[in-house]
Amino acid sequence: MEQKSLFENENNQPLASRLRPRNLEEFVGQQHLIGEGKILRRLIEEDKITSLIFWGPPGVGKTTLASIIAHKTNSAFINFSAVTSGIKEIKTVMAQAEQARKMGEKTIVFVDEIHRFNKAQQDAFLPFVEKGSIILIGATTENPSFEVNGALLSRCKVFVLQGLKTEDLVVLLKRAITDKRGFGEQKINISDEMLEVIAKFANGDARNALSTLEMVILNGEVGEDGEITVTEDTLEQCISKKSLLYDKNGEEHYNIISALHKSMRNSDPDAAVYWLARMLEAGEDPLYVARRVTRFASEDVGLADPHALEIAVAAYQACHFIGMPECSVHLTQAVIYMSLAPKSNALYIAYETAKRDAIKELAEPVPLVIRNAPTKLMKELNYGKGYQYAHDTEEKLTNMQCLPDSLLGKEYYIPTEQGLESKYKAKLEQIKAWKKSH
Repeated sequence: MEQKSLFENENNQPLASRLRPRNLEEFVGQQHLIGEGKILRRLIEEDKITSLIFWGPPGVGKTTLASIIAHKTNSAFINFSAVTSGIKEIKTVMAQAEQARKMGEKTIVFVDEIHRFNKAQQDAFLPFVEKGSIILIGATTENPSFEVNGALLSRCKVFVLQGLKTEDLVVLLKRAITDKRGFGEQKINISDEMLEVIAKFANGDARNALSTLEMVILNGEVGEDGEITVTEDTLEQCISKKSLLYDKNGEEHYNIISALHKSMRNSDPDAAVYWLARMLEAGEDPLYVARRVTRFASEDVGLADPHALEIAVAAYQACHFIGMPECSVHLTQAVIYMSLAPKSNALYIAYETAKRDAIKELAEPVPLVIRNAPTKLMKELNYGKGYQYAHDTEEKLTNMQCLPDSLLGKEYYIPTEQGLESKYKAKLEQIKAWKKSH
């Protein structure tokens, strides 16, 4: 049971906290999870929660869902913060949970920002999750495949939450104006168009949308009758920038990332940086952009400049470490580097061509000479017979067949003369000439 201080005043809390949904009926968005008949809704309503992880961007309802579960469950509910809790606190709570289990009581532990726990801290939960002392609910903005201990992750069901749609955010904003927990006891004059601008500016983040609404109302013009009017000037000043034509989940999203990719491919750094700015200033996740640039480094530059991939990966790591707005300069460096780098799509063509053959020839056996032979039977079946170890030769080359018989002589990687790839082309020609002569 949550306790409140005598001095705690809900009116002093941010609007987003005051309006936090108290039940599933008030919750907006994530219908793929909590719509009628959906699995998460059933688990919550029937109080059959198992260990799970909520993964999604900020402000989409991860903590709110945990709060709804806390009010719905008959279990003890403990709220943990990965920012402020250490192993000592974890072990203390786990001991209490284990004692409760022996008394036949369940304990749900909610860990906000679970990705901030290091491996040792996450490991401290594992034995208690395994034997059922606790039901763990984790919330994270990071991919749990990379940030959550594999053993712990395998014991949790992952629910992916999506950024809220503009129409969902407009519903929340209108509720904030009419609900007495928000501005329902005041007279607010703000147009539906302005609410939509705020919703678009928030980019799927309910907390951001409500905070922006609170700011524009508190800075609105107060009339003699106490009515607060939000003007376009007030809105623009509070947003601090005009809402750009950009929808992270719509057509314009794909149009602009395509424009960035094709500008880099066309060696146009000015256009590339413009499209980069269009995305970042509209609130695009910098890690998404960094992933696309990393793909470009191999798809469009490749071995013409192998250093391009290093630059792209370094930019991704920098974005991960420091986020926006500081990481914009790292992405700019990567985007301009890609634009000026020599271009080759030989790697892309090599894989796509090989993929077509791989799909057609799925049953092609691996040549016996390069099969592994860990057992006596396999050796008797000639697995690995005649294998030639390249390091034992002076040239570090052999004429051993590695492709299936049906694909013998097939060429996938055809290097260009661009940049450093010309050196790889010369090397490959030497290798092929040697194999042909032997």
